[in-house]
Amino acid sequence: MPRPDVRDRLRAAVDAVVPADDLPAASAVGVADFLLSEAVRSYGWSARVAAVLDRLDAAAEDRGDGGFAALDAATQQQVLDDLVDEPEVRWFTTTVAAAYYADAASGGNTGPAAWGALGWTPDPPGGWPDVAVPPPDRRAVIGHAELRTRYDAVVIGSGAGGGVAAAELTAAGRTVLVVERGSFPDTAELAEDHLRNARTDVGLDHRTLAPSDGNPRTLQLGLRTETVSPWDPRWGSNANTVGGGTRVYGAQAWRFVPEDFTMASTYGVPEGSALADWPVGHAELEPFYSRAEWEIGVCGSTAGDSALAPRSRDFPMPPMPFTAPARRLADAGARLGLQTLAVPLAINSEPYGGRPACARCRQCVGFACPVEAKNGSHNTTLVRAAATGRLHLLLGTRAERLTFDRSGRVTGVVLAAAVDGRRWRTEVAADDVVVAAGAVESARFLLTSTSDREPHGAGNDADQVGRHLQGHLYAGATGLFDDPVNDYVGPGPSIATNDFRHHNADDAGPLVGGGMIANEFVPTPTSTFLYLSQAGLLPRSGLAAKRGMRHLMPRMQRVVGPVQEVTSAESRVRLDPHVTDSLGLPVARLSGRLHPEDHRTAAFLGERAAEWLRAAGATTVVVNGRRPDELGPSSGQHQAGSCRMGTDPARSVTDPYGRVWGHDNLRVVDGSLHVTNGGVNPVLTIFANAYRVMDAWLGPEARRPARERLGR
Repeated sequence: MPRPDVRDRLRAAVDAVVPADDLPAASAVGVADFLLSEAVRSYGWSARVAAVLDRLDAAAEDRGDGGFAALDAATQQQVLDDLVDEPEVRWFTTTVAAAYYADAASGGNTGPAAWGALGWTPDPPGGWPDVAVPPPDRRAVIGHAELRTRYDAVVIGSGAGGGVAAAELTAAGRTVLVVERGSFPDTAELAEDHLRNARTDVGLDHRTLAPSDGNPRTLQLGLRTETVSPWDPRWGSNANTVGGGTRVYGAQAWRFVPEDFTMASTYGVPEGSALADWPVGHAELEPFYSRAEWEIGVCGSTAGDSALAPRSRDFPMPPMPFTAPARRLADAGARLGLQTLAVPLAINSEPYGGRPACARCRQCVGFACPVEAKNGSHNTTLVRAAATGRLHLLLGTRAERLTFDRSGRVTGVVLAAAVDGRRWRTEVAADDVVVAAGAVESARFLLTSTSDREPHGAGNDADQVGRHLQGHLYAGATGLFDDPVNDYVGPGPSIATNDFRHHNADDAGPLVGGGMIANEFVPTPTSTFLYLSQAGLLPRSGLAAKRGMRHLMPRMQRVVGPVQEVTSAESRVRLDPHVTDSLGLPVARLSGRLHPEDHRTAAFLGERAAEWLRAAGATTVVVNGRRPDELGPSSGQHQAGSCRMGTDPARSVTDPYGRVWGHDNLRVVDGSLHVTNGGVNPVLTIFANAYRVMDAWLGPEARRPARERLGR
């Protein structure tokens, strides 16, 4: 009997993963068409889907039956259950379900029929407020033909650090070019698509990343090196768009505490690590934390916050009101003796900076804010820089390398781009260059900037550029409650405890560092499916999975937080000697892995999260599993450390003020400077440290708030 064509075979397979009941099956809402569409063809999905269909047919034929499509529903489910541990079958079932629960913009679901049954919508619980939303400020954007040959300063990257540098330099009267690899999409472009969200990894490019085609990196694992694409979580993604990660981040705005700056002095240096103290301490950075909170806009409460470290000023906005899950966790925390606090957020809890208050919608982390209540460089520092008339913002362009004069002094940068389908290159002269491209790309840029004086890259005489790459391993637990506990009020993180950031111990003895734990962002239905299935709390296919989603989604709560990683000199960025990108530039090669202490601390924090969930009434709790070493270094969200600052040129890349050793007009102002990365989200520290670096550079005038210097 002839085998059905691929489309009929695929429909049978996707409908076995998500069968029909009172809601339509997967094929009825377009999942099969999506898997065969041009939108996913370039990711190699056609071959992967075909291989899975052949595997399903082979398994069916081994039973003495026809192909998979000819089986009854019960037997199809048995086949899927038998093959669920095979990686490609697992990918297929996960992707089908993720597409089924996604939004229409993703292309996998023509109408989210399941959302009503799940009680989920992206909208705020009370509907969207009638408020004036300022449009993106594009007045500084220029085309390649408008580029000047010389600026007072060139800033590479438009994220947290780059935005501060641009604002401070322009306020001081200097002309500034900001070079951004990404584009400046409208808010609507970044406020949808659950499959290409920065927090969803299903094998598609995130909307905030350069496309996979022509933008690889490589990952060295022992003697083996793999080429990885931006959709691969091992690539080490960092948003490529105006505002960088601050355009779509979750905006948790935590301060580091004193011990975060003295990790080596506090704990010693574990074997196999390169743990070190910062060259500056909390007291030196504290005024700049306050400044960042007011310049950017942070809501929060000092209750439970100031006990960790003194602060000179209150938050500019009160915290978000507690959500229903937060109230439950607050009561549980009190019974456990935990000190809890509202999560500080760079989000407007009330109108601030000429922008409205948060609407409390259900899509925050990974998405742009529809009402511009989330505060990033795109709507704060870069807007102030543009207002001076001294800023140019060049999009879709890479900084290839630095230029030098005969004495080795930095004289400018070489820029590269694809313009009208052709490679474009030019040199721009500058008195000063500021590097703020994120830990991976900032290191790559310095390494490509070779000269006769520095044949291994700018600031790399001591082989320090690219070392100590770090990010954040996430620890935590997922809890299920007997009754619905979610009110789906965004952004989600509402309550946290800092009780485990330092001075912890497990059965084997003292731990090095720790971390904050908080309740999680409101998840999309796709994220919920991924969380539940990865935790083993939900089957990956069949009616049991579909019905389980309806029952468990309102009953699920996650408590998670970042682990302060123990740095290693072998977790690093190099230039790959063989692989180049679409512009012919050498790509970053990542290598290294997490330190054993990181896994110990993650296990400890996971158990604390589980205890908190159980005290809140969770009847089933699963602690996050161990991150596999095959994923390489922690280089994705919160990447830091590849150009760390210090007082000894033999052990650091810059001095304590961000100046690259040997270059008085070359500075770094992003998370690359971090010696350690804290047990909390690091973005407020990036903002604050950038203000400190700029203050030391520009002098007393830089200490006045930018709004005052601009007469606003």
